[in-house]
Amino acid sequence: MQVILLERVENLGQMGDIVNVRPGYARNYLLAQKKALRANDDNKKAFEAQRAQLEARNLERKKEAEAVAEKIEGTSYVLIRQSSDMGALYGSVTTRDIADAASSGAFSIERSQVRLDKPLKALGVFPVRIALHPEVDANININIARSEDEAERQARGEDVLASEADREAAEDEEAKAEFFDEEAQAAVDSEEGEAADTTEA
Repeated sequence: MQVILLERVENLGQMGDIVNVRPGYARNYLLAQKKALRANDDNKKAFEAQRAQLEARNLERKKEAEAVAEKIEGTSYVLIRQSSDMGALYGSVTTRDIADAASSGAFSIERSQVRLDKPLKALGVFPVRIALHPEVDANININIARSEDEAERQARGEDVLASEADREAAEDEEAKAEFFDEEAQAAVDSEEGEAADTTEA
């Protein structure tokens, strides 16, 4: 199906371009979101008549998006989640979770604006791209941790999983040492007891 783009669409084209797309993509996304019109003669004429208005509106929205991008660029947001000892999350962090975390009173981010290359399923700090406008992106950091304290340590660059593994290994060593000390002490006590029994006899 041929459509006329009413705004820049990522990986597709610029405003005014006539492009071929699959009918389902056109109906369910481009036409439904008012990002395109069917490319027939009437719509082509209507687009050319309104082109100046569309470009002015696009420029205004772009400026607003750039102002928001300046505010959120490089900001970090903490999400507290449960995970296994290896750091794998029980479930994953979704675009909705990120949009909710990044939205504040001054502006709001829609889940459709969050661009995730792959699902976030582990503890750590991850860069996430936010598409505020077809021509304006901002990058934020999502800090996924099990507690606020752990989130602060991760933000400083600490590998909380490695430090936890080190701590567990130290505890194991300590427990082993205690166990063998007790065993050795029990053996000494047993030998002393046997020596005392022999002396008495």
